[in-house]
Amino acid sequence: MPTSVSMPELGESVTEGTVTQWLKQEGDRVEVDEPLLEVSTDKVDTEIPSPAAGVLTKVLVAEDETVEIGAEIAIIGGEDEAGGESAPAAEESAPSPEPQAAEAAPEPAPQPEPEPEPAPQPAAQPEPEAKPQAAPEPVRRAPEPAAQRPSREDVTPPVDVETVSGSGRSAGTDAVTEAYVTPLVRKLATEEGVDLSTVQGTGVGGRIRKQDVQDAARKRREAPAGGTAPQAPARTRRPVVADTRLRGTTETMSRLRQTIADQMAESLRISAEVTQVIEVDVTTVARLRERAAAEFEQREGVELGFFPFIALAAVESLKAHPKLNAVIDSSSYEVTYHSIENLGISVDTEPGLLVPVIKDAGDLNLGGIARKIADLSERAHTGSLSPDELSGGTFTLADTGEVGALFNTPIINQPQVGILSTGAVVKRPVVVDDPELGEVIAVRSMMYVALTHDHRLIDSADAARFLQDIRERIEEGAFESEVGLA
Repeated sequence: MPTSVSMPELGESVTEGTVTQWLKQEGDRVEVDEPLLEVSTDKVDTEIPSPAAGVLTKVLVAEDETVEIGAEIAIIGGEDEAGGESAPAAEESAPSPEPQAAEAAPEPAPQPEPEPEPAPQPAAQPEPEAKPQAAPEPVRRAPEPAAQRPSREDVTPPVDVETVSGSGRSAGTDAVTEAYVTPLVRKLATEEGVDLSTVQGTGVGGRIRKQDVQDAARKRREAPAGGTAPQAPARTRRPVVADTRLRGTTETMSRLRQTIADQMAESLRISAEVTQVIEVDVTTVARLRERAAAEFEQREGVELGFFPFIALAAVESLKAHPKLNAVIDSSSYEVTYHSIENLGISVDTEPGLLVPVIKDAGDLNLGGIARKIADLSERAHTGSLSPDELSGGTFTLADTGEVGALFNTPIINQPQVGILSTGAVVKRPVVVDDPELGEVIAVRSMMYVALTHDHRLIDSADAARFLQDIRERIEEGAFESEVGLA
């Protein structure tokens, strides 16, 4: 019996998908759950597995064609059906050694004897004869290596990233996963003149962190030259690395890049976006991290960064300020206030910005949020997120400080009404009020936090109160129980 292949459900609120590439062609044999085609949506690119074993007898939707969820896209015939002359030819040729002997006549006698090995050969040979019957197939497959499919090439890290590994593992899926280095680390390594392939990563899974690059640069500077006493290194001009992959070229935006462009422009058109920025003293949190980092990482399996503290404070503040956790129906001017906190986390990946969602973040403690952030970020880099994990967010948090920026003015992720962005943590002199000494100047760890909100619903005073609650939660530093110190 032939099996109909339909466009599957691809996540919440996804109504259609675009076929970006057929991984099998008419006449090809497929197994159950073997990747059959690639589909792109406004959420994510994903592979669709075959629902049945057999022969792909008919492709009903061409590449780059968009169809609705549930639409029929292909037909898979049973193993005993003729999905082209190639299928029966394979079955007839396998048990019969006579045609093989005739074809192998010019060869020495031992050639036709190992029947299990040459048996599949005749099945593979007739396939090219069947393909000319489906003329459109070569036309669709020809552009695969070209720039029409930038999204597939984007998912594979560029050569310079693949060669960098903090763990020294052998090649394979794990090596590619561990080889990912954040833009901040790559930039720092370039500035410091550090060869990342020589750096041993201390992050989760052997990932190279900023501290690893800084340590490597410090050791290189302090290393004595020729046994002489260490001297101050001569100032050298920072090398400029030209991107030869893009300079002087023209290309079509990847599907993900097009989606981001459309959504950002649409958000600015829909919402009345205003940005407020506050300054937060994270010194207390920084000291907690120094005391609890090793034990926390051993217990939770992830690093204790600043980001989970901000995420926890933001989720707690959303509960107290439901206007920031809402959605506006522009046609009816109705506002729906969410009863849960689904926190979107912006992740910088090679193909482009992705926003996986921590579902029910309001029910998680600091450790739970830290684990979720690490897991979603890791799988965003390896392209293993499901469409559902990229949808359903009610509020978004972005870490601009990861790439060294002090702050930015983020654009709201529709249909949400707010997005919070954290900047880099910087040590600098600050006037503080000491209980005994009064106003004194001290070196503190400071961070800017920016909130972009939809002024149609949220006034500036509402936004300021939301930010004030976050600042007070961070500066009071009452996280001892969360990090295992109480």
